[in-house]
Amino acid sequence: MPADLLDAISGGPWVLAVVYALVLLDSVVVVVPGEIAVTAAGALAAATGQPPLLAVVGVAAIAAFCGDALCYAIGRRIGLRRWRWMRHRRVEQAFAWAGARLSRGTATVVFTARFIPFARLAVNLTAGATRVPAARFLAVALVAASAWAGYQSVIGAAIGVLLPDAPVVAVVLSVAAALALGAAIDLIAAALARRRERVTPPRDRPADARTTSPRPDTRPGRRGRHP
Repeated sequence: MPADLLDAISGGPWVLAVVYALVLLDSVVVVVPGEIAVTAAGALAAATGQPPLLAVVGVAAIAAFCGDALCYAIGRRIGLRRWRWMRHRRVEQAFAWAGARLSRGTATVVFTARFIPFARLAVNLTAGATRVPAARFLAVALVAASAWAGYQSVIGAAIGVLLPDAPVVAVVLSVAAALALGAAIDLIAAALARRRERVTPPRDRPADARTTSPRPDTRPGRRGRHP
């Protein structure tokens, strides 16, 4: 019964529409399961033949590109301080991190951030707010969205190929795989960020700045007492 229902659903146009909507929303609201939707659709495509795998990749890539472009436009239009959640300490730190990375090289950080949910939101908003040239951002975003869509779809498709006679199980396992990979990517990104913080010296203080308070008898304007 579940397999028959899954076949009926996969044969209609709704799967691709749902994938598009979830991926688009996922670019703006990070709790929306865009990755899971693409991976599950990829598993469904490989296990049942519907929807076509290339269609899943294409729809996911277009939705991801549109979502990233929307975030860029929001950042360019309203900046990074308009809404209250933007002024939260950790969010401001994420924007500062994104701004520092973008100043060093747009292509690498935009491409990499597409695979890390909260990072891509921070990077895309910051790219717009800091006026990264639109042509440069959109070109990299298109390549990144295509690579991301192919990556997520192939993960699901690989599971679907292994379980062609059990599409329900293939979809469930693909969802689990998407969750596990997302958690692993988050952990790796957090570990790399902590490592960079440990090895990168502070840049907001001059090299000759004092690190301790002066002794009482050497404060400016105070003379030492003489017997």
